[in-house]
Amino acid sequence: MRIAPFVTALMISAVGLPALAQPIDPDRIAAAATGDFDKDGTNDLVLLVAPPESAGNEDHSVYLFLTGETGKLELKEIVPNLVWGAYEMAGQNASLEALPNGSFVIISHNDGIGRDRWEQRLTVAYRNNEFAVAGYTYTAYDTLNPDASQACDINMLTGKGKANDKPVAIPGKLIYLRDWKDEMGSKPCGLE
Repeated sequence: MRIAPFVTALMISAVGLPALAQPIDPDRIAAAATGDFDKDGTNDLVLLVAPPESAGNEDHSVYLFLTGETGKLELKEIVPNLVWGAYEMAGQNASLEALPNGSFVIISHNDGIGRDRWEQRLTVAYRNNEFAVAGYTYTAYDTLNPDASQACDINMLTGKGKANDKPVAIPGKLIYLRDWKDEMGSKPCGLE
């Protein structure tokens, strides 16, 4: 979903948020999804925002908004430099997907360059008044070697999952989105 035509300026001013809380150029909004993430009966918003060109090798930031008591969207949190994505070539754009249960999925992938194709999906749920990674899913294949595929799916809250059709068990815990590092999922999957 492309929002830029509908947004003339998205100004963010929130108490307690550092210098990240600044105007967002609408052309940097890469993806958006809405859903009732905090299950209060109102729609909330998540944005993937591409870094400015001057940021070098930074990844997309995630902007999380909840609908406040006045009915206005209020910035809950910014998670900087979290999601890989590229738009110069087809098949590398990051995206978001709202789920019917109130969670959402952050998707990054490479379907367009080289022989190694992959997709990573982070399922994010609202727990203890914070956004947390509830699930990690990773799939990959080699376009020249069909036997070199990988698949992993872990419920990060319970610690149970499968890696290449074999059971995986790690200590289940609540990992807030702001604390997430990709190796928290890739390491138990044996992807490193």
